[in-house]
Amino acid sequence: MDFTLRGEHVALCDLLKLTGIADSGGQGKLMIANGEVTVDGQPESRKTAKIRAGQTVQCLGQTVRVLAAEA
Repeated sequence: MDFTLRGEHVALCDLLKLTGIADSGGQGKLMIANGEVTVDGQPESRKTAKIRAGQTVQCLGQTVRVLAAEA
């Protein structure tokens, strides 16, 4: 799925919530802590990692492509 940024970046836990992969920010943080999330193919353990346009996030078999905010 694609996710379009509204600003320069989005926190990883918020991205999981906004895309519906996690039911809440807390659940998103738990998924990250449990090692269930990768960013650009690498495990990511920082709950508030800044995700920017061009990055790809994977969690629970779902892939999110992050797109730049529309000008």
